[in-house]
Amino acid sequence: MAHPGSELAPAAALFRSLGDPTRLAILRRLALGEARVVDLTAQLGMAQSTVSAHLACLRDCALITGRPQGRQMFYALAQPQLLDLLTAAEELLAATGHAVALCPTYGTDTCEDTCR
Repeated sequence: MAHPGSELAPAAALFRSLGDPTRLAILRRLALGEARVVDLTAQLGMAQSTVSAHLACLRDCALITGRPQGRQMFYALAQPQLLDLLTAAEELLAATGHAVALCPTYGTDTCEDTCR
């Protein structure tokens, strides 16, 4: 017998992949169009190794693609539905007054230690 909720495991994995502020910032930037690692590091103010690790996670989850051009790799959103999901999340946050940020379990003050 399958574990209760096992059919939800892929959705849970998707939301875990989106559950990092750096990955969300990368996706937000890629929603505007292709970008190279150097572009992302400059725009996000992060180390190349950090950005590359998050890009690898997003690529492994099939949320972004990489297009080589010469010695450079241009990253883009792989699924247009991702824009709809991110837009819906922003609308939900606006509708709840960002109440999830105050959640004692997953809120922004507690999430650093408990949500990994």
